[in-house]
Amino acid sequence: MASPRLGASCCPARDAATQLVLSFQPRAVHALCLGSGALRLALGLLPLLPGRRPAGPRAPPASPAASARILRAASACDLLGCLGITVRSAVWLGFPDFVEVNGTAIGPVAFCVGTAMWIQLLYSACFWWLFCYAVDAYLVVRRSAGLSTLLLYHIMAWGLAGLLCVEGVLMLYSPSVSRCERGLEHAIPHYVTTYLPLLLVLAVNPILFHKTVTAVTSLLKGRQGVYTDNERRMGAGVKIRFFKIMLVLVICWLSNIINESLLLYLEMQPDIHAGSLKHVRNAAKTTWCILGILNPAQGFLLSLAFHGWTGCGLNAQASRKELQWQSLTTSATEQAHGSPEGSCAPRQSPASRKEVCGRGHASDEALSLLSEGSDASTVEIRVASPPRGGTQVDSGPQLHGDL
Repeated sequence: MASPRLGASCCPARDAATQLVLSFQPRAVHALCLGSGALRLALGLLPLLPGRRPAGPRAPPASPAASARILRAASACDLLGCLGITVRSAVWLGFPDFVEVNGTAIGPVAFCVGTAMWIQLLYSACFWWLFCYAVDAYLVVRRSAGLSTLLLYHIMAWGLAGLLCVEGVLMLYSPSVSRCERGLEHAIPHYVTTYLPLLLVLAVNPILFHKTVTAVTSLLKGRQGVYTDNERRMGAGVKIRFFKIMLVLVICWLSNIINESLLLYLEMQPDIHAGSLKHVRNAAKTTWCILGILNPAQGFLLSLAFHGWTGCGLNAQASRKELQWQSLTTSATEQAHGSPEGSCAPRQSPASRKEVCGRGHASDEALSLLSEGSDASTVEIRVASPPRGGTQVDSGPQLHGDL
């Protein structure tokens, strides 16, 4: 699990609330973490395995959009963070004597602190990347983002994640790991720096997604001046996709927030073993087991939110990509036989025709960037070919796609 209590467990003198959850069925909890983490790693590596590729034309290598790179960075951080959880649980189950922190041996303390910082840093970076994705999606439809802002996202994600992680660890292990302070005010900065990126994503991302959906609706209406059922389905698809992302985050991390709130409440009590706090203790132990299962599963569930079930099938995913490439090549062939101006009206002046083409290209690019990461998404502009030997008939751009 990705909990700040992992860092507090490295201190020999632990607080009573941390000791309560760490001593509750430790072998079963670590077994759950190991099983969930191993399943996540296996499903995460599945699309990378070589599979059968159908014959046919293949797309040339192209530079991915900023949104696709953001999603890849978030997925990599989640995968590496899950790897830290899996290794920590596997070592604990295989060598329980080695990981027992007693305040004198350097090896157990180094392993405990190293894995705790690794997990916190990678999952914090993953949250920052998801926040950058929401910001980028909003800026893309506002035509204010692109690959030029990717460096800024790297600085924000890795810089803030590293800064918060180091600051929280220094406050927690002051003056040293072997002599950690047990006061609650001493550990709160560590808990805040751990959950700050998560709370930011849960609070701000829905607002940015809502603004993005509104902007996408305006963008679709502005393409042809009408809002047909096709555009309405595309806007609804974007809205559903954002809803899936937030639903996965709430499912996977709400148990962490509940568990931490219960443990902080117990720490403020004079005696956490009092009979009146029995239900609170049971709730804290239950959520401790739940977060051990759900935290490593975040990556797989996010993959379903972005790609659907096709993201788990090698042949289905490859086939879908090949079909998209064939449709794009067909459109390119149609454009080659058509007018050089494409979908712009031939009777317009060169200046106005250039302006219309520019607006259409910007809209297409925004929708294309917004749909990055979804193999089930296709945004295709078909241009009608003019009849041979006659006057060109312009049917205007037609938008085909399901986000």
